[in-house]
Amino acid sequence: MASSGQITRRVLLTGVSGLALSGAAVAGSLNGVLPGRARLRRTLGIGQVVAGAPDAGGSDPAYERFDSAARGREVTWGWVTPPGQDPDGLPVVLVLHGRGDNAHSAFDGLALHQYLAQHVQEGGAPFGVVSVDGGETYWHPRASGDNALAMLQDELLPRVAGLGFSTKKVASMGYSMGGFGSLLLAREATHGRFGEPGQLVAAAASSPALFAGGAASSAGSFDDAEDFTRWGALSRRPGIKGAFPLSVSCGSDDPFCAETKRYRSRCDPAPQGSIGDGAHTTNYWRSQVPDQFRFLAQHLA
Repeated sequence: MASSGQITRRVLLTGVSGLALSGAAVAGSLNGVLPGRARLRRTLGIGQVVAGAPDAGGSDPAYERFDSAARGREVTWGWVTPPGQDPDGLPVVLVLHGRGDNAHSAFDGLALHQYLAQHVQEGGAPFGVVSVDGGETYWHPRASGDNALAMLQDELLPRVAGLGFSTKKVASMGYSMGGFGSLLLAREATHGRFGEPGQLVAAAASSPALFAGGAASSAGSFDDAEDFTRWGALSRRPGIKGAFPLSVSCGSDDPFCAETKRYRSRCDPAPQGSIGDGAHTTNYWRSQVPDQFRFLAQHLA
């Protein structure tokens, strides 16, 4: 029998084997083979994106409320222009927020008023940024009667035009649930089901909340399987008619990455944007804003 100060061959082999297995598990998780990849990479600081908001002297957003017949409730909407500019004649980017957020999130969270100021300072074509409360509807008509899609078209855009913005050309952008919403607007617009013909000219999405099927969707996102098939199955069938300008990006550590890749692969032509470092975070969404603003401004100009 080996003394307490000795290591038996069996213990030594077991230890080496355990180390090998642990190493394989870590490598597998880092490479996406085993579960826990995103958490492990985040813990180790691998593939993360840090994007502090610029301090570009952006104008303060303004907010108003209106009673939405389409949504059956009062909603808040907000807007901002580049510093020193009035809405008069400026085209518009509609920003669709993620689940759990609201009209304030585009500015309080993503600091889009600061990015807009930076965009114009760097020579980008100016536009206005507009946000609105969409609730948790996934930006489509619901069985409850809450219809955020109709609210955008029939109630919000006329109010935007009433401020002096030009709504002849509108673009959309969104993140998470709002990224899904932006791609949904693109699909509906190219089939003549949103806005006037040619009114929506481009769409951008960060980390779009795309699901492989109704059973995989988060609770409350869709009313039932039929609702998902009609509105939610975008990664299987993007449904974009013609060569509509899209920018679609997602972080490789994002739970929606696989379905975003699937969506991108089924678009023809392929969207701009990319799959790269990042997770489902505000930092990642901020990191995408400068390129998305340039992309949208190109099509709004």
